[in-house]
Parts: sequence; C-alpha cells; structure tokens
Amino acid sequence: MPAAPDFPPSPDKVVLKRALISVSDKTGLIDAARALADAGVELVSTGGTKAAIAAAGIPVKDVAELTGFPEMMDGRVKTLHPKVHGGLLGVRDAPAHAAAMGEHGIGAIDLVYVNLYPFEPTVAAGGDYETCVENIDIGGPAMIRSGAKNHGYVAVCTDPADMAEVLAALKAEGGTSLALRKTLAARAYARTAAYDAAISAWFAGQLGQSAPPRKAIAGRLIQTLRYGENSHQSAAFYGFEHRRTGVATARQLQGKELSYNNIADTDAAFELAAEFDGPDAACVIVKHANPCGVATGPNLLEAHRRALECDPVSAFGGIVAVNRRLDRAAAEAIAEVFTEVVIAPGADDDAVAVFAAKKNLRLLVTEGLPNALDAGETFRSVAGGFLVQSRDTARLTAADLKIVTKRAPTPQEVEDMLFAFTIAKHVKSNAIVFARGGQTLGVGAGQMNRKDSARIAAMRAADFGLDLKGSACASEAFFPFADGLIQAAEAGATGVIQPGGSIRDEEVIAAADAAGIAMAFTGVRVFRH
Repeated sequence: MPAAPDFPPSPDKVVLKRALISVSDKTGLIDAARALADAGVELVSTGGTKAAIAAAGIPVKDVAELTGFPEMMDGRVKTLHPKVHGGLLGVRDAPAHAAAMGEHGIGAIDLVYVNLYPFEPTVAAGGDYETCVENIDIGGPAMIRSGAKNHGYVAVCTDPADMAEVLAALKAEGGTSLALRKTLAARAYARTAAYDAAISAWFAGQLGQSAPPRKAIAGRLIQTLRYGENSHQSAAFYGFEHRRTGVATARQLQGKELSYNNIADTDAAFELAAEFDGPDAACVIVKHANPCGVATGPNLLEAHRRALECDPVSAFGGIVAVNRRLDRAAAEAIAEVFTEVVIAPGADDDAVAVFAAKKNLRLLVTEGLPNALDAGETFRSVAGGFLVQSRDTARLTAADLKIVTKRAPTPQEVEDMLFAFTIAKHVKSNAIVFARGGQTLGVGAGQMNRKDSARIAAMRAADFGLDLKGSACASEAFFPFADGLIQAAEAGATGVIQPGGSIRDEEVIAAADAAGIAMAFTGVRVFRH
C-alpha cells in the first residue's frame, strides 16, 4: 500500500486559471464556457465540444496544443497523456511535483468538466453490441478520477448542476473552496462507479451471466426521506439510471412528502394494478404492502366500489392504485375514504381538482403502467450482503392449468381462479385469496400456516357480509396438508387453484373430490416473503 506523501495542506481557495471541458451532453455548455472565459479562465477542449465553444465565438484551445499529439484512433486517444493527467494530478505546493511540472512543461488544470459518453442511453435504446462498446468512455472517467483524487486543487464537474455550483462560487468568492472541491470529488467517484456498474451489468447480460462474480448496483438520489420504517431510522429513495415506469418515475401533483412506507406500499399497489393491462378498469387498495381489496369493472368508479367492499376497514389510510387515467367520478369516491396515496397512469383536471381539497393526500401520476412482463431484478439486503433474483413475471392462462379433480371447473371458475392467483402473487406468504367475478372477497396474508390464512380470509369475508359460495380460492404455494383446502371448501369455494407439488398432493386431491370442488394445478409457485 503506498504511503501518504508529506504534502503541504491544500489551499482553502483555488482561483481558476485553466479548465478542461469535454462533454457528451452539451446542455448549458455555451453559457458555462462563456462565464468561465469572462472570468479569465483559459479553456481547453476536445473534438465536438471544442468546435461548439469555438462556434460561439469563445476563445478555446485544442487539447492537442497541450499534448503535442493529435486525436487518433477514431477519437479513442486524445486526453490519455501526461500533460493532461499531470496537470490534473500534480500537487502544486509539493516541491517535487512543481519541479516535474516545470521540467516537462505541464500546466496546471484547475477545473475539469466532463460528462461521459452516453453508454446507459445507448443500451436503453437497444444499441447493438459494437455500438454499445464504442460508447464506453475511457478518457472521461480517467480525467474525472484524476481530478477528483487531486481535489485539494482541482474541481471536478460531471453534470450541468455541478458546473452551476462552481460558477456560483466563482462569482461569489472568486474561486472554489476546499469544501466544494471535496463534495464534487465524492460525486465524481459516485458517477464513475455508476458508469462502471452499468457497463459490468451490460456485459454480464451479453454473456448470459445471471450471477457474475461481482455485482454492482448504482442509483441516483430521488429524495432524502424524513425517516425510514420507523422515526429513529434514516432513509433515502434512489432510482436507477433508466427506470421502469412506476413509483420511481412518478410525478407528485400534490400532498405531503412521501415517506419510506408510502413509497414501499405504493410500489406494491401499482405493481399489482399493472397486472390488469386489458380493457377492464382495475383498482387496487393496499395496506402495509398487502392488497386488502382488488377489483375490476367497466369503469374506475365501479372497480373502486367493488375493491372497497372486500375490506373497508383496512382501506382506511391505505394506498389506491388504478390501471387507467383517473376521472372525476372515481376521484370523488376515493376521496370519501381517508387515503394516504393515489397513483395512476394519469389524471383528468377534474380529478386533480377533487383531490386538491385533500391537502394531505399524495397524488402521483406516471404516464404509463409498469410492464408486468418486464425482465429485471429485485434486491434485498441481508447481514453482510444482498440477495438478487429475477422479477416474478409469471402470468398464467387457462391453457397453463392442469385439472386434477374429477370435476372440471366451469369457464367462470377458471376465470375466477386465474384472477385470484394473480392477486395471490402479490400477497405476503402464506397467502390465500378468495375471489369471484373479478373481485376479491377475502384475503389471508402472512400467516405461519396456510390453514390460518384460509381461516382469516374467510373470516374477513364474513365480517363484511361477502358470501364465498361459488368463489375461487387461490393459494400461492402448495397445500402441504388437506386442512387448508378443506377450510376453503367449507367457506364456500367451488374452485381451487394452487401450484401443486406437495408429497401429499393425492391426499389434497382426494379431499377436493370429496367436497365436490374443482381444483387446478399451475406448476408455478408465486411465493412472496
């Protein structure tokens, strides 16, 4: 490990004399370059950035004038040179560094403004292999890292917001403070880390590696939260560089700041609403990450009414997600019940006006639904590491079902089974869901055994006057014993859907036959912890 040299303390203020600018995203470039030039800062630049600055009539020097080498190899080699990196890494007040810079004609660079080749957007746009590789920046990250390491003297900017902070400091203080340079350095390393994470993830995908030897995850801060699950925990909300449509892409039109629990519950609600991407309106009501009512209907007003019937008590203080644009009628019905968050693909002006009277209600719009079939990964932390798995994109049709009982289900029972199983996929295990006619009737979640989940689901239905006779019952994992199925049959279910696969399947099938109900195996488990 290299020993720390005995360098003199870094100056608190550095007056900018030379800046190196090389940006892919040229947003605000000319204004920034003009402000620097007006402040007497010499500008050095490369390729298209230099051409854009020069075209605006701003004095700028080509990096080739520093290095004595032209850009070569299709622009791959232009800044990888001692006169660039020496100017970034040289410790001005260290005698040996100053002597080396003087001996080799290396001028100090006080500011480097670099944003990187658009690798992430190129991948997101479906670029082919060669195009993606060509958009891997080499010189940019190298300059960012060099300047950030020498933050005692160099300010590093990686996006227009950073540049704005430097220009404000230049105007107010005549230079950059050490505190600002440290802050910019921390951001710079985070940016190159995120960039490398994106590249490594892309390469793993190209190689078909679902579990590469190292896994890097990077996100951009969306919001610093007031607290986490509890008031003594700190928390923040991050989004991936290119995000699936959902709570991380939503615009908040009104209401208090979202909390940690609001965000988690809203995500759970909207992901379930996205399962219903057909012609019917759908409404999902979630409380503590579990659906307490889900229904479809010809319109959102009817879908909400039917979803609320399932458990109007738990709906108090819940999250409402819908699968289509909110209208006034649905908004008025939702507003009658205290609701923490409403999330929708859009909202009519009349609907927004209705919610405006509820100052604490958060209204989020996303301009689309999450793609329920989108491939991707989910993450969970554990002590000393994290778990990664592919997203559960299981979506069944009637053709996927294996009927294992003597009585075959009716077409309506099959439809109800599939609806119930879709809901069960989003209920914490052990999960039991009773449903009929596109409406949940009872939900049993998170119990330590399946019989209790069935009993609780039936009890909730009875509490709210919902008759389970002729309903479908879904279990997201197999029945290990016949008792859970018998509980469902006694409650009134005439159709049962479950994955199958228990060593006691024959015992469970026999119980279903004895009760005269139809049962289908999916062969797919949708367990959710």
